[in-house]
Amino acid sequence: MADIRFDGKVAIVTGAGGGLGRQHALELARRGAKVVVNDLGAALDGSGGSSAAADAVVAEIKAAGGEAIADGGSVSDDAGAANLVKRAVDAFGRLDVLIANAGILRDKSFGKMELADFEAVVQVHLMGTVKPLLAAWPIMREQKYGRVVVTTSSTGLYGNFGQANYGAAKLSLVGLMNTLKIEGERDNIRVNAISPVAATRMTENILPPPIAERLKPEYVSPGVVYLASEDAPSGVILTAAAGAFAIAKIYETEGAYLGDHLSAEAVRDNWGKITDPTGEQSYAAGQEQTQKFLRRVMGQ
Repeated sequence: MADIRFDGKVAIVTGAGGGLGRQHALELARRGAKVVVNDLGAALDGSGGSSAAADAVVAEIKAAGGEAIADGGSVSDDAGAANLVKRAVDAFGRLDVLIANAGILRDKSFGKMELADFEAVVQVHLMGTVKPLLAAWPIMREQKYGRVVVTTSSTGLYGNFGQANYGAAKLSLVGLMNTLKIEGERDNIRVNAISPVAATRMTENILPPPIAERLKPEYVSPGVVYLASEDAPSGVILTAAAGAFAIAKIYETEGAYLGDHLSAEAVRDNWGKITDPTGEQSYAAGQEQTQKFLRRVMGQ
């Protein structure tokens, strides 16, 4: 099969001044994409800002013969997100790929977390994905082509102590993807999620050097590049670390129909049937769950 190429395609990568985003941008450019390297240049908690990191990645891309521009705007700001998409179209004439990678951390156990810490993390991870995507969506619909990759996390999928804000924000992106994969289908817009584990500044204080060496960001980017390609699937959560890739799914059991015997005690007494994994399924849309319940009511 032919190599995956992005010749003539334009990609935005947010949070691309370092770590995973930088590697995604470099690899897309290496494969022919014109790249908008977005990075606010803020500290890990979202404070401050500088365009130096984005400028450095653009310099790398140009030194390798690629095309790129830097953008230092905040994706969680209305004007910044809209201007990011406008700059891409003004510079390169179109927009084909959006990799939403920007993020911050404000880790604390929930009992010690202030509301501002929760809101800030949700604002960057969720709204920092939604806002540029809202600006990009009409463009992708009009050209009947778009590829979107949002960045979720094992914390969102499975939980992690001290990261209630981060986990809530990251799982919300799976909900966003699940609806947009449906809405984008008729316009050839495919939306997927990457759940990476990589040695970046977000993990540098918790990963010992031997493990960090095995978790380089470049071991994740091949999965992101595939999810951004013409042949990409849609609605997939791709987990990635150290060169290993897997698919995460939400499954629902067949459950138990309690009929006219509804009570909390009936739920308790039938808990074994409700949780029995036999016949469990992963649904492609919410109405499939509704159809199951209707089937059970009808005794099928």
